[in-house]
Amino acid sequence: MTAAPQPLNPGRRDLGWQIRRTLGLALPVMGARLGLMLMVTLDSIMAGQAGGAALAHYGIALAPHIFLLVVGIGFLVGTVVLVGQADGAGEPERCGAVWHGALGLALVLGLAAAGVMAFGETVLALLGQSPAMAAGGGAALHAFAPGMPAILLYLATSFLAEGIGRPHAGMLIALGANLPNAALNWVFIGGHLGAPEMGAAGAALATSIARWLMLAALVAYVLTLHDRERYALVSAGQVTRRTLGRLVRLGAPLAVATGLESGAFTMLAVFAGWLGTTSMAAYQACINVVSFTFMMAIGLSTATSVRAANAVGRGDRPGLALAGWLGMALAGALMLAIGLVVLWQRDLIAGLYSDAPDVLALARAGMVLVAAVLVFDGLQATLMGAHRGAADVVVPTTLQGIAFWGLGVPAAYTLGVHQGLGVPGLLGGLALALTAASTFLTLRFRLVSRRPVKRYD
Repeated sequence: MTAAPQPLNPGRRDLGWQIRRTLGLALPVMGARLGLMLMVTLDSIMAGQAGGAALAHYGIALAPHIFLLVVGIGFLVGTVVLVGQADGAGEPERCGAVWHGALGLALVLGLAAAGVMAFGETVLALLGQSPAMAAGGGAALHAFAPGMPAILLYLATSFLAEGIGRPHAGMLIALGANLPNAALNWVFIGGHLGAPEMGAAGAALATSIARWLMLAALVAYVLTLHDRERYALVSAGQVTRRTLGRLVRLGAPLAVATGLESGAFTMLAVFAGWLGTTSMAAYQACINVVSFTFMMAIGLSTATSVRAANAVGRGDRPGLALAGWLGMALAGALMLAIGLVVLWQRDLIAGLYSDAPDVLALARAGMVLVAAVLVFDGLQATLMGAHRGAADVVVPTTLQGIAFWGLGVPAAYTLGVHQGLGVPGLLGGLALALTAASTFLTLRFRLVSRRPVKRYD
């Protein structure tokens, strides 16, 4: 069993200890999120090796799928905030009620999202995709549907584990699930062992199956923790309307915030689909690199959110400020280093996704902008984590809306579609949105970190 985390020492302010504490929380979360994103990366690569059309179909299906997923995650992220604040305030028995409430919310959200995804071809046709793109992408979106309740239930449980300082199991499970996912990809994408050849839909089906395996493993881990009684993890009787209300009130603006960001990414994918199969395939290669690397920023964002929530729970304003600024600095340094590697190895990275010369040329050009996108994506994600921990969500949500929809999406359309710059133009619009978002959120956190802290109630 995982040992109980050491008590926080709110009086410590030395930088080395603070960095170790943040990274100690962030690294397992990074591993867990990378494990989830590695599934998408494996799907993209293995679908791409089956042909440019399969990669394009997978990419266009992923856009609405990710939008629905991150909106669901937004509603559930309040779990880690409320659990972190309860644990920081010395009230661990409240954590179980938060988790059980989050499970119920996750199930409702997962079933609703699956219902939308079941009509994948219609959804993509309404987004202006060609009949061929809508049919191929729609089949993949339909195959993603059965796994949606599983992934949201899994994430609700992982947020609980992260909030009480137990992120390692989620990391190991998410990474380990890539083995059955890869094997099932081989079976369903290419049609082996008597299975039909399903292309992009086969990759989505493999991921759906893997997600149910992940959920079963993580719930089993949580229910066998040696201190499960301390956190009241087994008793579901503690869930109240107040608990659900707090989750929804905190989660709704977070869902809007993540929906605004993901919706912008979805629109860029829609624009890429309008440009044709080659552009869609190249865009998917580029955006998958962004998304995969973003999972590292999510690790730091979650760690920052937990540390900020702990500080709020104990009434520690300097601790809140330190958690936010340190998380931002670590994210900036990490993403800058990764961006330089992407720039250096852009030929190799683009070649992983496709060997078609036209797709490869577009993807290689896009990787130059990907390197810049990564830095600002990491900064804004970590700053949003700091705001979540402080339960400051309405104003940051508005600021993100302005950055993505007031600046990024119009610029991407103008550059990529209207001016004919294609994939590089789309990524240029995204870079503008992320730069603006990180700037706005920096200024906002400067204000939040200077005022008296107040626990979310």
